[in-house]
Amino acid sequence: MSSNKNALIRYKTLDKCLKNKYRKYTLEDLIDECSEALFEFEGKESYVSKRTVQLDLQNMRSEKFGYEAPIEVYERKYYRYSDPEYSIHNISVNESDLKAMNNAVQILKQFKDFSMFKEMNGVIQKLEDSIHATSQKSIIHLDKNEQLKGLEHIDILYESIANKKVLKILYKSFTARESNIFTVHPQLLKEFNNRWFLICLYKQKMYNLALDRMESIETDDSLPYIDKELDGDEYFKDIVGVTVAESMDPRNVIFWVDSGNAPYVKTKPLHKSQEILKEDRDGTLFKICVQINYELERLLLGFGDSLIVHKPKKLRLKMEEKFNAGCKNYQSLVVPEEN
Repeated sequence: MSSNKNALIRYKTLDKCLKNKYRKYTLEDLIDECSEALFEFEGKESYVSKRTVQLDLQNMRSEKFGYEAPIEVYERKYYRYSDPEYSIHNISVNESDLKAMNNAVQILKQFKDFSMFKEMNGVIQKLEDSIHATSQKSIIHLDKNEQLKGLEHIDILYESIANKKVLKILYKSFTARESNIFTVHPQLLKEFNNRWFLICLYKQKMYNLALDRMESIETDDSLPYIDKELDGDEYFKDIVGVTVAESMDPRNVIFWVDSGNAPYVKTKPLHKSQEILKEDRDGTLFKICVQINYELERLLLGFGDSLIVHKPKKLRLKMEEKFNAGCKNYQSLVVPEEN
């Protein structure tokens, strides 16, 4: 068990003892109570040292955790709260705390229409009531679209990942003629470019399935769940977007951006590996080290004529092919004259 969890159990135990009006507690008694509480939680012997409890009492007295507990020693050996109504669970908040909580409430309210946050509506209202939150417009605006198809699936997907449940998903990709059932082991939910994806294990391989292509979902309790224990930061570290190829090594992608657009790329890197190779008044040469996937190609194409891919050659030729095809589309386009 983590040291933080140990400390919380000890503080809770000390608080219970110090506010007990019907028993006297010496330092040795407090040590025994903390040791017993940890034993009950862990199911194994756990002795708490005298030094640890003394430091706990010191921390509770101080402003370190905001407790400022009125702990006193009376009759030269017993510990209690000088204020019999005090408890670390009844800590008041100051004006600065209220302001910070109010700002947090305003941000939370922006999520209230998402299906997975609907149960939070009552909690948010209680927070507003308890801190007397002021009615104000939200200063921070988050990009969201409640009309996105597939958001209704987030609840069951989230719960299935948390509870380690196998799922049967009726799924129809954009290229498929008909829907197919995928029996998957859900691992992560990922949002990219205002679209949600399920990262899952399917037939011993990792897949990402778009929520907006899911037609129905049901749990399958007949199969044991396989937990890949994915860490999102580690799993997605070499890519832009959501498509990870487990057998593909990241490549150095070198691209040039003209001077008018280079500042946007500098201040919002395409990937955390981004670095500047060369810079002059005409533009900047950048390098990122990533897997080359569909999302990266779309991102680079989005810069239009302000970006040129130098390496790798295969990606450069693919970009050139895309731009040539786009140019032909414009040249062959016939648009009726406006009146």
